[in-house]
Amino acid sequence: MEVNALTWIVTCVVIAGFFIFDFFGHVRTPHEPTIKESALWSGFYIALACAFGAFLWVTWGEPGNPHQHGIEFFTGYVTEKALSVDNLFIFALILSSFKVPRKYQQKVLLIGIALALVMRGIFIGLGAAVIAAWSDVFYLFGLFLLWTALKLVIDEVRGAEEQDPNDMAVVKWLRKVVPVAEEYRSDQLWFRQGGKRVFSLMFVALLSIGFIDVLFALDSIPAIYGITSEPYIVFTTNALALMGLRQLYFLLDGLLDKLVYLSYGLAVILGFIGVKLTMHALHENKLPFINSGETVHIPEIPVEMSLLVIVGVLALTTVLSLTVGKKRADAA
Repeated sequence: MEVNALTWIVTCVVIAGFFIFDFFGHVRTPHEPTIKESALWSGFYIALACAFGAFLWVTWGEPGNPHQHGIEFFTGYVTEKALSVDNLFIFALILSSFKVPRKYQQKVLLIGIALALVMRGIFIGLGAAVIAAWSDVFYLFGLFLLWTALKLVIDEVRGAEEQDPNDMAVVKWLRKVVPVAEEYRSDQLWFRQGGKRVFSLMFVALLSIGFIDVLFALDSIPAIYGITSEPYIVFTTNALALMGLRQLYFLLDGLLDKLVYLSYGLAVILGFIGVKLTMHALHENKLPFINSGETVHIPEIPVEMSLLVIVGVLALTTVLSLTVGKKRADAA
């Protein structure tokens, strides 16, 4: 398989087509999705990701490892999906804060996620350019992920509350620059009031979801670059993880609060990838104050091991949350 301009164009057109189909097929007519509907479409998008990963497994490899990029895709997809589930907590806070009616929440999530994917694409392109120009940036990526992992653990141990979306800088900025009405008019994003165009709370909510998801990408994109150096795989794992996120939100609604150890699991995963990135940076070292600018000969963590560690941590986290965590909650 060759990743050329045509490959990128076809991929982007297909992804855009799925978002358009999702809008006209499920979101355009406001309704509250059932558990069955959410489960079926969540399963569809997961199956789609698996089929795409299998395609890469068969068609795109490296000399001596014909399945290299397929393994990288599955490892990256599992990581991005796990980090996306953590995002759902903030999405729930935003929808609650803006009091978005349940039947209109699908529209907010779909457009907000589509907006986030476009901005993530820009971030991914910038990341690839920086890596190509300065390979030692992996040191910064690794240290940032280690710091993020440590902060997740500290916040969880302290029992830090999730930040109120109304207190987030991006939301405050949006409300300053955009004239916002204080009521909803059906699922309209804007309407005329007193001869002037004003935006509804729904519009601010979807922009908030889009921009805040980009803030989450500050750790997820370095994490995926710790698994693969191929921008195409970085983009497709992000796209496929986000495409089924709306359905996953309604499917996991009510279950999110039971995943009490998810933050610890994500901290372990980010810390592991941070170590992997740092080891890779040492292997490619060009910094003069480290080993006189020469390569530090240490073993690198193979992507197969990364996949096993990430899947294992997520499985253990889920089992502990639904057993030990549930018992502690019941006792409390």
